[in-house]
Amino acid sequence: DEITKDITQATGAPPRQTLDLALAREGIRPRTLRERRRLYLLSRAIVARHYRRALTLEVVARALASSPRQVQRAYAQFGEGTFHEDLIARRMGAAAELLAEQSIPIRDVARLVGYTHPPHFARVFARRYGLTPARFRDQARAARHPLPPACVSCSEANVPTVAEGEPARARRPAAVGSGGGDRG
Repeated sequence: DEITKDITQATGAPPRQTLDLALAREGIRPRTLRERRRLYLLSRAIVARHYRRALTLEVVARALASSPRQVQRAYAQFGEGTFHEDLIARRMGAAAELLAEQSIPIRDVARLVGYTHPPHFARVFARRYGLTPARFRDQARAARHPLPPACVSCSEANVPTVAEGEPARARRPAAVGSGGGDRG
């Protein structure tokens, strides 16, 4: 690999040793770095597996025999956000999936993804997706089952159509024996 050769030529040491030396200059030992990476990955695994529970930074740190501050440092160094942002992202992703694919009440969706108060869930969901859970569900259903376009077979089946420029009115079928008039 050319990059490996370049690093070795420039520093006189293999890339791993070069990284270790650079980190040592910044005051981070290689072992500390490896442990933080491990802590970060294990924390992410706990969030992915147990997001339905009442997870906090303290609970995860205790489960990993670490301190909350060390978990924070691991997220700061290796993550794209904080522990709390990771937890919310996981919960909201699961909620969006449930809302789009299941017909269960929103309060049950909130409970299933770890929220005990449905109004709080709805606020967090709306902040993340820009829609209330109910609107999100409606849009997901509409996208999954769009109305078919107007076609020739519809007019052949005596389906009333609206002429261009004419206001749409609901038509009721004529009652039997009423003379067949339109009751608009």
